[in-house]
Amino acid sequence: MRKPHAAWSWQTKWTVSLMLLALGVYLLTRFRELWPPLIVAVLLAYVLSWPVELLTKRFRLARGWATALVYLLLFAVLLVTLLVGVPLLVGQVQSLNLDVQRLILQAESILGQRIVIAGQVLDGQQALEQLRGVLQQGIEALLSSTLSIVVNVVSSVALGVFVLIISFYLVKDAPLVKAYLDSLPPPPFQEDYQRLRREISAIWGAFFRGQLTLAAVVGGLFTVIGLIVGLPGAIPMGILAGLLEFLPSLGHGIWLTLASLLAFFVGSTWLPLPNWAFAALIIGIHLIFQQVDINYLIPRIVGRRVHLHPMVVILGILAGAILGGVLGVLLASPTIASLRVLGRYVYARLFDLDPFPSPVSEPLPPPNLQWWQKRSTSRRRFPRRRRR
Repeated sequence: MRKPHAAWSWQTKWTVSLMLLALGVYLLTRFRELWPPLIVAVLLAYVLSWPVELLTKRFRLARGWATALVYLLLFAVLLVTLLVGVPLLVGQVQSLNLDVQRLILQAESILGQRIVIAGQVLDGQQALEQLRGVLQQGIEALLSSTLSIVVNVVSSVALGVFVLIISFYLVKDAPLVKAYLDSLPPPPFQEDYQRLRREISAIWGAFFRGQLTLAAVVGGLFTVIGLIVGLPGAIPMGILAGLLEFLPSLGHGIWLTLASLLAFFVGSTWLPLPNWAFAALIIGIHLIFQQVDINYLIPRIVGRRVHLHPMVVILGILAGAILGGVLGVLLASPTIASLRVLGRYVYARLFDLDPFPSPVSEPLPPPNLQWWQKRSTSRRRFPRRRRR
């Protein structure tokens, strides 16, 4: 008969836990360059797992074949984007026909005026000279670092291949990875782990599905609006508006600043308006759309799972930019929402509260029947008598 293993003492458990924690911190710092592409691979696998699941369930394809088909479609989309989209964007940018010298002269005429505020004289010409010096230094540094740019391009391509390979195997072996992660928590904590995993997965799923849909809707809408009012570079500005939807509360301000400056210095392509009036029109259109986006599109497309206060979002974006760069900025909102779920769970466990309180069920509101529905209902209740 096999003898039972002796249980570890609490001192041994604490010692091993601290050693594992120190090892984890060391690995995080030692291989910190590896984590961003690995995180991107995990996120790409998370997004591409939805069409793979659809193919395996609806069309009864093997998971390996479904994964290969999805990645072939991804490569085809990337190839079409490079062959068609890039020349189109280049043509749109060239159609702006920006005369840099003319823009500089306009800026000099505007900033050259002396502005007096509360007895203080603001010298705009000095600020313009400083800005010109900074831009000149930046251009010189960019031209002198051609070799480093080539090296960065090659390393970016290698990282892209690494991301695609890792994400492919994560999607292909997703059931095995999920089963392994589900087996890690001890049996007493299995139920809590499953609840937390479902809530956090719902947050990230709502973020990616909602944000991708919202980006497509906003990008298409702003492209159409830009073409209607004659905004220069309407297609790239529409694409930029869609991409900036991944920066809640901050992307609107960035797009509005760029679009208003473009409208003020370049003007409309066909509307007979002065530049300042066209810039005011762009600002008014964007302010109206911002209310529609916040009050209608985001609650219905993204949902309330990732709903955070704008101040929390801005602070999270700043912290994400400091800690993780562009990736930290993009993933700030779902990360904060996930930490909120974990923090609520830890708080409930520390104070012996229910970590998963059941939501209070509220009675459904009475149906709001429209006039045509009321008419059809009355017809069903009181049918007309046939004439004899």
